[in-house]
Amino acid sequence: MIYRIDARIVARVNDTEVTDRVEDAVRNLFPDVEFERADGELVGETHSLERFSERLRDQEILDTARREFRKRADGEGFAFSLKKQAAFKGVINFAVGNPDELGDVEVSVTVHDPDVEAYVDHVAPPTEDGTPIDPDGNGTDGGR
Repeated sequence: MIYRIDARIVARVNDTEVTDRVEDAVRNLFPDVEFERADGELVGETHSLERFSERLRDQEILDTARREFRKRADGEGFAFSLKKQAAFKGVINFAVGNPDELGDVEVSVTVHDPDVEAYVDHVAPPTEDGTPIDPDGNGTDGGR
């Protein structure tokens, strides 16, 4: 299956932060992102969430990811927010509630092919008892 997506990533850069460090934090989760520096923020674009998907599996937070993706999903794509502080450490922590002191990383994904639900299943597969299941309904070990 070939997936075609555009992901827009926006991270505010505070006066107390070094722009390159904020770039590095985002690249920890989205290594292929290409940035443009705007006034007080970084705006990036990537066409792959593969590393992000690997981190979701490694951290065993697929169900949480699916829930967060669905909260802000429509027929065109989905969006979610991440804690910037966690991204500095290469960790995914979804932002819920009040924005973090350093600000959140906003991600919006437009899915061109095949469709939003199929792409969500690719990035964060459905699980059974916390273990990803394959399309045939057989449990997998998620590469462990």
